[in-house]
Amino acid sequence: MQLTVLDQETAHSEEAASSCASGSCGSDNEQMAHLSDEIRDKVKNHPCYSEEAHHYFARMHVAVAPACNIQCHYCNRKYDCSNESRPGVVSEVLTPDEAVMKTKAVAANIPQMTVLGIAGPGDPLANPERTFDTFRRLSEEAPDIKLCVSTNGLALPDVVDELAKHNIDHVTITINCVDPKVGAKIYPWIYWNNKRIYGEKAAKILIAQQQKGLEMLVARGILVKVNSVMIPGVNDEHLKEVSRIVKEKGAFLHNVMPLISEPEHGTFYGIMGQRGPEPEELQDLQDSCSGDMNMMRHCRQCRADAVGLLGEDRGEEFTLDKIAAMDIDYNEAMKKRAVIHAGILEELDEKDAKRARLAAMNSGAKQDKPAQVYRPVLMAVATSGGGLINQHFGHATEFLIYEVSANGVRFVSHRKVDQYCIGNDTCGEKESALAGSIRSLKGCEAVLCSKIGFEPWSLLEEAGVIPNGEHAMEPIEEAVQAVYQEMIAAGKLDEVTAKLEVAAN
Repeated sequence: MQLTVLDQETAHSEEAASSCASGSCGSDNEQMAHLSDEIRDKVKNHPCYSEEAHHYFARMHVAVAPACNIQCHYCNRKYDCSNESRPGVVSEVLTPDEAVMKTKAVAANIPQMTVLGIAGPGDPLANPERTFDTFRRLSEEAPDIKLCVSTNGLALPDVVDELAKHNIDHVTITINCVDPKVGAKIYPWIYWNNKRIYGEKAAKILIAQQQKGLEMLVARGILVKVNSVMIPGVNDEHLKEVSRIVKEKGAFLHNVMPLISEPEHGTFYGIMGQRGPEPEELQDLQDSCSGDMNMMRHCRQCRADAVGLLGEDRGEEFTLDKIAAMDIDYNEAMKKRAVIHAGILEELDEKDAKRARLAAMNSGAKQDKPAQVYRPVLMAVATSGGGLINQHFGHATEFLIYEVSANGVRFVSHRKVDQYCIGNDTCGEKESALAGSIRSLKGCEAVLCSKIGFEPWSLLEEAGVIPNGEHAMEPIEEAVQAVYQEMIAAGKLDEVTAKLEVAAN
């Protein structure tokens, strides 16, 4: 006899009970559980490699690499587009000297910044002198900062030894395909051995270099994150095979990102009307690719000069003219940073210990089959960082989306929005932003925030989303779990569960 939906949910709940406690299942802790102490130490304060760390630690990118050795149909590298947040966009290209000066200024003023990455605006490894000069200087002058690089992989095998020499132990490779026929639809050309090569031949070379570079990095103990852009109708189904192969070759983390294809960005895909994925499509593909492969779901597809926590950009505070006016003692700044980092890690260790205690209590208790299992619910959260519900609904520029069920709490995605509370209403912009925020919550049944006004409250209720401002300054996962229990206690899930039971029978 085939299991009903509820039976399957119950079975999974029982199986997962020993590892899920207080909303930890499916989150960063599940990813971290099987890691060695050495790898855990490498990722615990890296906001791009650890979902939990991204609530506490900041990153920055320096734009020292303007040239690129491939062309992608989803890329159009523009400068001076400070209002755009997407890869390849920068406001100013820096020299290595300027990049070092900016990095030290940011680290001194944002002490929770732990990671410096070079990700463009072109490809860092197509600009080796500028890239490695920057890394060499930072290794000497700011040794407390992790160094990372993001690349398309074409030139990667030739510089793996150089990366290792500079103690770069985190590398991101963008791998969108492992089939040249698919690759020819994404990459019109590459520049290889002083020649421009087109079509499947170009894609075949690129794929071979990416796979070789991945294997070489893993052999040297360097953690590799693979980025893949989901392009509906082009590589969406194919990415399952990509995920399988990069996992087999030792990639640590897979980040499946949605295509950004608005026509105003001027990309080939945007001009040709290629659509990006819907949130549900992206989540389904990420779930299909996950299995026992670590899946990154908190990526913000950052600018090549991003500064701050993931989801925010403080680059305007650190333009070259403003940095020139700063008086920075970096040795003193490092002492302050060390204290702050230690405090954050102590807090995270306490959270881990609490989860472990709860998990032990659950595993020691008798696991009787529950009389009733309730369906999963999606909830949105407004947060400005710190793992807390600490942002006004109208101030949010994104919502974090969590799925809560009998198995605990699972972070699934983020959804960007225009800020609703933006001062004076001009030409209906305020109403438009509010309508956009509500549309972005499609599929969610509740939104948790620190405060919310009467107007959005009413419109959210009309849209079937429960607004909740009762858990301000509480930890996200605990608050989401509490709201789920409140929904059960209020009978809001009983009727749906009953319908599922009838359908299953």
